[in-house]
Amino acid sequence: MKIKNFLIAGIVGGIIDFLLGWLLYGILFRDQFPGEMPNMLFIFLGCMTFGFFVAYIFTKWASITNFTTGMRAGAVIGLFTALMSNFFMRSNSLNVDYANMLLDIAITLVMGAIVGASVAVTIDKIS
Repeated sequence: MKIKNFLIAGIVGGIIDFLLGWLLYGILFRDQFPGEMPNMLFIFLGCMTFGFFVAYIFTKWASITNFTTGMRAGAVIGLFTALMSNFFMRSNSLNVDYANMLLDIAITLVMGAIVGASVAVTIDKIS
């Protein structure tokens, strides 16, 4: 694994994840996900973690450097992380809003696809 590729692609993926989250959760679907103002530092760190997670998989295990393959792999990673987090978040809820849950899964799948594509293209460009 090339550390430079991992670091740069992870940073790019994390920043794109953060900006997509701001656009999708903070602007377009704000009414579907109401609540108090979240801790932006932790959101940023979570986004960077996701970017590094995708970059690690792509550089260490999968050697993904193609836009389409990156998008597909990112969508699968996004789907499984969305399912996992939604199941855990709703495990203590008496009333589950399934429409909201499905919307969150769809948003995370799309974000994962875009992050995956950007990480793959970044790896390709710096290789």
